[in-house]
Formats: sequence, C-alpha cells, structure tokens
Amino acid sequence: MESSLQVEELTSGASGRIIPLFKNLRRSVFSYDTFRRLIIFIQSIFLWVILLSRRRFVTSPSSPPPSPSAASTSVLSKRRKFALRRDEEDTQRRRALAEALDMVVENDGFLCRWNTFLFFGARPNALFCRSWFPFSDELRGIIIIIHGLNEHSGRYAHFARQLNSCNFGVYAMDWIGHGGSDGLHGYVPSLDHVVADTGAFLERIKFENPGIPCFLFGHSTGGAVVLKAASYPHIENMLEGIILTSPALRVKPANPIVTAVAPIFSLVAPRYQFKGSHKRGIPVSRDPAALVAKYSDPLVYTGPLRVRTGHEILRISSYLMRNFKSVTVPFLVLHGSADRVTDPLASQDLYNEAASEFKDIKLYDGFLHDLLFEPEREEIAQDIIDWMHKKLASGNLANVYSQC
Repeated sequence: MESSLQVEELTSGASGRIIPLFKNLRRSVFSYDTFRRLIIFIQSIFLWVILLSRRRFVTSPSSPPPSPSAASTSVLSKRRKFALRRDEEDTQRRRALAEALDMVVENDGFLCRWNTFLFFGARPNALFCRSWFPFSDELRGIIIIIHGLNEHSGRYAHFARQLNSCNFGVYAMDWIGHGGSDGLHGYVPSLDHVVADTGAFLERIKFENPGIPCFLFGHSTGGAVVLKAASYPHIENMLEGIILTSPALRVKPANPIVTAVAPIFSLVAPRYQFKGSHKRGIPVSRDPAALVAKYSDPLVYTGPLRVRTGHEILRISSYLMRNFKSVTVPFLVLHGSADRVTDPLASQDLYNEAASEFKDIKLYDGFLHDLLFEPEREEIAQDIIDWMHKKLASGNLANVYSQC
C-alpha cells in the first residue's frame, strides 16, 4: 500500500529556509501520542548507551577498548585531515572576500573611519570584526551589531554610516561559521558559544572605550543571541540597552516529534544538511534589489540548514520563551507584521511580559523580515537612533535627580 503523507512547509526559524515535515502523522499506524512517546523512549535509550559507553572506556583502564585496524585508522585520519583542510581553505576564501568589501557608501557625502580586525572570543576561534567611527570625537554612544543567521556584518555598512552621522560608533562581529570568521560555512556548533563570544566582545569594547554608553543590536537569531546575553547580570551591567529587529523568539516545528528527535540527529550528524530546505525561500524584503544583493552575496550562506544549527535555534528559542518574565534589560523590539520567518506576536509577548522598566515596541504594518533592508530602511534606522537618544536622555535625567 502506498503512503501518501503530505508535506508541510516550515521556516527554519531565522533563515527563510523550508524544512519538509510530515503533516498527517496523526493518521499513521501509531497514534500521535504513542508515536511521540516511542520516539522519546528511543532517544533516552540512545543517549544512555552513549553515556555508559564513554564511562566504561574512562573507568576501565584494565580492559582497554578494542582499537580499530591500522587501515581503518589511516582512512579516518585522512578523512579528518581532508575535512579540516577543506574548512580552512573555505575560511580563508571567505575572509579574503570579507576583507575586500568596500565599507564606504558612495555619494552619501559623509566621511568615517572604518576598520577590520580579528577577535578571539570565548573559544580559540578567530572571529572577523568591523568598526565604523565618525571623525568627531564627541561620541554619543557605541552600538554593537550581531547579525542574523547565514548573513554577515558587512551587510550593515549603510546602517553603520547612518549611525555615524548621528555620532554613534559601531562595531560588528561575524559569528563562528559566518562571514570571515573561522568554521564551516553555515554551521553553528552552539549558539551558547555565540552568546559567550558576544559577551567577550562587549567586554573588550568597554575596556577600549571607557565611559562610553554601549548598546547591543541583534537581528533575527542574532536578536535571540543578544537577548540571552543580556540576561546575564555582568553583561546587562555593561549595557545601556538592547535593540532587537525581528527576533527569533517563538520557533516551533509544525510537529513536536521534530523537537523530540532533533537532539539525537544533532548529536549523530551535526553537520548534515536538510536537502531541499532551501528550494523555495520566503521573501524577507519588499525591495527586489535587496533580495538580489543578499542571495548573490558569496558571504551569505544559501545552502540547506545544518542539523545542529537548526537544533540550536529551537533550543535558544525555547529557553527565551520560558524566561520572558525575567528580562530586566532596557530594550526596543521592532518587527514587521507580515514577517513569515519569525513571529511578530512573540515580540509582542516579550514586550508584555518582560519586567524591564524601560521598554518599547514598534510593529510596522505590512513589513517583512529584514527591516533594515526594506524600502523604508532609513526611517527604521532613525527610529532606532531616536530610541537610543531617548534612553541616554533618561539616564542623564536620572543622574541629575540622584545628585539633588
């Protein structure tokens, strides 16, 4: 008997990719609840086997594990070396492209100082970074840009220049596996590593720019990273506030079984790509030129979503959804009402539930996911600048009252 399972489309949560999922699993031989319990049971057994195996090898030195044959070891060693060499060559190629990008916006009539450099974060990986500063010495503040999934910091040059024109300095960091940074392109072994790198990057910037207020900006999955980073008191204390555009806050598969099996496949085949997950992308901007520029950019990863990366997005989203009420950092969240990649209602929930005393939300009717690449990008950037001015003014006023 032929199976005729329908396929339901689901975004990867922050990249506009499509993941095929079986829609009518409830009509299969097993009931939905029975199948789900079975998958969770298999997952538990699998994880226990791995843990017990590791423990046996560590705690039983008198009975060493059987070693593979010399031929098998040689083959595995060659494969690892080949994979490492391939990843290193890909990193060097991407880094050269990132270095070659011209960060000067033509015909804008504004001059700034820009630079690129490498930063070694919480782990021994070289992360490619950029900075843009106005020639004026009177900085109002510094904003640190954390880009979204599959893109890179160089895409935000126009936004950085607009910030410079209002006397804000700008830094930006490519995640691991993105832009000019180390790692396999499009592969994120842990978003907690990205959170830790963000915190370490902020610490360095605060050290190099003492006394200057700092803001964190995050787009899409970068918004989730920024929000989680700001949940740590030592990071929140270094911040004047955070800005989130289209944050990836409520990311759920159409079927809970995907959540159940994701940890297993993430452990067994972390780099595996969901074939066909990028065949029909969801529009992220109403500006056709912006779409062409994004998907023809060699530094933007356009391949299928990798298993571990997808699991990490589900994991950080789940964590944030459970902890909205514990958010105390000042924030501005912006979202397009027609965004089909991340959920604008989740941004509204964040605003409603967060304990932050200084918080604002702005929903743009009919706008899509990449707000800073919409036709109204300059107006949206100005909304962000106005909010930072408002936050700085409130802080100055509080200082005046405290001195009275």
